[in-house]
Amino acid sequence: MTKILSNDLEISRQEEIKALQQRILCCRLCQEYGYIPKARPLVNGRPDDRIMVIGQAPGHRSIAKGRSFSGPGGTILQKWLEQAGFPPGYLHLHTYLSSLTRCDPGRNPRGDGDRRPSPSEIALCKPFLDAELQLLQPRVVLLVGTMAIETFFGKVKLEEVIGTYQEHEGMLFLPLPHPSGVSRWLNDPEHLKLHQQALEILEQWRVAYQL
Repeated sequence: MTKILSNDLEISRQEEIKALQQRILCCRLCQEYGYIPKARPLVNGRPDDRIMVIGQAPGHRSIAKGRSFSGPGGTILQKWLEQAGFPPGYLHLHTYLSSLTRCDPGRNPRGDGDRRPSPSEIALCKPFLDAELQLLQPRVVLLVGTMAIETFFGKVKLEEVIGTYQEHEGMLFLPLPHPSGVSRWLNDPEHLKLHQQALEILEQWRVAYQL
């Protein structure tokens, strides 16, 4: 009887996650509020993924391909996973890819990269992220980039948190710098050491939790 109940609960959880993903795909709030000209939300992940990656927002390459982290940042992030012992392709095959906002905010008006989503846009998407965390309960959450990190750690400097982690409700939150060629943070040898510490922590979790 216990096993049957457990299976029923798992099936119910998977159905809830799929229903949540469908709600995300149907969302047009940022378009209706005038933040973006056209809403094209992105969802990538499976109910049994044990690692969640939370980034800032999908870029135009990701929207065009229908897959999060499709640009250079995704290539770098996959290399970081491989440094922690994960196999090639793990990022897109076995991690739940999420973000603070689900649509491409567009280019920065100054012309230097993607526009950072506003607090109002993030607030509109926050219920989706909260629900994903609650339903998925991933063992490991990778916070990629300053905006994602500060959403969970508060206002901090990268050098204060990279190489550390926090645990909340059974989930391990590991900050990582943004995997972008635009970022110069990793050019500092001391910062590179902190980043290596973070990857070593991730490697330990991969072994300990059989990720």
